[in-house]
Amino acid sequence: MAAKAGDNPDSLMALTTAFCLRNLRRTMCYLGERNNLCLRSDVFLPSEICDKLVNTYMELVHTDSNFEPQDGFFQLFSDPHSTRLTRVQLREDFVRDRDLEAIGKQDLIELHLTYCNNLSAHTLRTLTRFRQTLVSLSLFGCSRIFYRKGGAPLACDEEERPASRQAPDTDFSFQGFNRLRLLNLGGLPEEVDAEALLKPLPALTSLDLSGVPLPKAAFLAQWKGRLASLVLYNVDLSEELINTVVELGHLRHLDISRERSSKFKMTRKILTAIVQGLVNLVSLDISGHIMLDNCTVPHFEEAMGRPSIEPCKSSIYPFQELKRPLQFLGLYNTTLCNVTHIPAYKVTGSKNEDQVLNAIEAYTEFRPELAHRAINQLFDIARIQHCSELLRALQLVIAALKCHKYDKSIQVTGSAALFYLTNTEYRSDQSVRLRRQVIQVVLNGMEQYQEVTVQRNCCLTLCNFSIPEELEFHYGRVNLLLLKILEPARQDESIQRIAVHLCNALVCQVDNHHKEAVGKMGFVKTMLNLIQKKLQDRMCDQVMEFSWSALWNITDETPDNCQMFLNCKGMSLFLDCLKEFPDKQELHRNMLGLLGNVAEVRALRPQLLTPQFISVFSNLLDSKADGIEVSYNACGVLSHIMFDGPEAWAMEEPLRDTVMDKMMDAIQSWDVTSRRNINYRSFEPILRLLPQSIATVSQHWATWALFNLVSVYPSKYCPLLIKEGGIVLLEKVLELQTSREETKDMARKVMEQCENFKEDPMETTR
Repeated sequence: MAAKAGDNPDSLMALTTAFCLRNLRRTMCYLGERNNLCLRSDVFLPSEICDKLVNTYMELVHTDSNFEPQDGFFQLFSDPHSTRLTRVQLREDFVRDRDLEAIGKQDLIELHLTYCNNLSAHTLRTLTRFRQTLVSLSLFGCSRIFYRKGGAPLACDEEERPASRQAPDTDFSFQGFNRLRLLNLGGLPEEVDAEALLKPLPALTSLDLSGVPLPKAAFLAQWKGRLASLVLYNVDLSEELINTVVELGHLRHLDISRERSSKFKMTRKILTAIVQGLVNLVSLDISGHIMLDNCTVPHFEEAMGRPSIEPCKSSIYPFQELKRPLQFLGLYNTTLCNVTHIPAYKVTGSKNEDQVLNAIEAYTEFRPELAHRAINQLFDIARIQHCSELLRALQLVIAALKCHKYDKSIQVTGSAALFYLTNTEYRSDQSVRLRRQVIQVVLNGMEQYQEVTVQRNCCLTLCNFSIPEELEFHYGRVNLLLLKILEPARQDESIQRIAVHLCNALVCQVDNHHKEAVGKMGFVKTMLNLIQKKLQDRMCDQVMEFSWSALWNITDETPDNCQMFLNCKGMSLFLDCLKEFPDKQELHRNMLGLLGNVAEVRALRPQLLTPQFISVFSNLLDSKADGIEVSYNACGVLSHIMFDGPEAWAMEEPLRDTVMDKMMDAIQSWDVTSRRNINYRSFEPILRLLPQSIATVSQHWATWALFNLVSVYPSKYCPLLIKEGGIVLLEKVLELQTSREETKDMARKVMEQCENFKEDPMETTR
């Protein structure tokens, strides 16, 4: 059988690393003085394991809500004699100065810090401890690291002082970072002199100055004999800067793309100069630039045949001078991506699915604003056309949602794309593991954002999954998030409807311990609050009906939840709904089904034994709503009440015998071949009414129920009845002198039906 998309298992290294991090005190740590986490004395970890532990820890912190960050985690790596760190990647506000200080004795080769806005100039001083060993350093988006606290002229609290009002730290220098070859200073504040900062680094081979103002570009020439990669994304270009860049003859990767508008216009002459001057280029990104004059070959002059990557056939004039096709060419948000012949193996753009996926892949980590646009275009492809690279598309969107958990625009477009990428059209191609990854990022989005669009997209995406089966691995978390959505007094109508539908589906067909756990989360109270609001609005819509249906499901064989229903004044709401909506058949069926569950709990039945409730149930016996369902459920409630005997009937009106006669009349009016809108997981509540002489009408109702179900759905209910010992109990009905003849007659037919089924289990007539 062919493997489904995304079916590759996690490596043993990944599994054991995650397990250790979730169980630090059981595997490699103990609690020392003052409850500090300490590494066991017999543990010695090489760099391959330490790097994996730290980097996986950061991933779990950002993507797994069930993972609890550990105070003092980085302190575990403070001693290089027992732990060795070499390559560390940290991101977002979770990282603090003390974390970097804790690993200050390590001989780091790579340190990548991304969007770490809680780091201060103190970390700059910590960086100097790594100057002898660092080869690669990224400080992308860590603008506050270049400001020292207390240097602002305005009197305000240090924690609240914006970075722009603090004084830049002029004491830090890259002097002594002799091994540093790769440096990313994207987002460096304009108050920091980039030229002075970079002067002590003559040996750089890769430099990223994204968004950094470069009023004087000549200083870049100091690396013309070494620099292989230069990124100037969103840097205001000038003729001087371009001339300097063209002199960097060793460049293999050049990125001068942009996202915002610029006075600078890309011309055919400039592009030609870049191609001619940088003969070693294998990667070029000019995304976002407006071409001032025509760089493209007229359509009627283009080379014939299929799209080609041969430079001589290029539809873009300057690229005809390339010696070989580029490995990568960024043309996103330019008109050039639409031409026929592009001399590059991988192209970003918006012409087709491949270009869009390349854009998401290239721009997700450091350019969420571009990734957001590309994901939006993927959304249109999945919605209107057909996504041919499903696995890649899903993996890229999942990665973007994980990487930018706190970026609202990414969460909105990403969750919308996931809805279409996981629908029925693509479902058969997706593995369990891949679909679980989708669920996890969807739940992350729901957790982080209470915004309407994100919540709606996430809820709709969850509807694409088999519920509850595919959501069971995160069962408690899903329910908590849905209940949180339903808390507000006035929620968006569409979200409310979807969330209640999901809640109902989640408590249908699950084990009782799941239902009890969800009940303790406040499920019953939340549903009753929704019903109360709908009653106030005098509106019986899907939310109202789904809420009662959800209560019906969650109270099935769970006495605690039935008790909660009564404690939260559920019976009062039942009467109010019955009065306000007398013609709503589906509503009546759901409400009576729920009350049937309550009536199955002996300890709770006395609360139903009031003249008002008994009269209501008795009147509903005559109901023709939803076929026989309302009448059947009302009779079920009364059957359990009658089973408690005449001594429990402590009311003068209505008379017990009168109600029992009415029950018998109702049962005899039902068609035993009626197809049912009901689902029994167990017959136990029905079977307990069989071998008794306290209330023969209850016995008759139970026997009729079994006869109906095994006749209409033999393949489903005959095995269940046999398994639960129903045949023995039916034999006892035949032995009891108090049993009615019509009851005995039905009991024989039930037994006969089951016997026939055992002889011919492949019966498929119904």
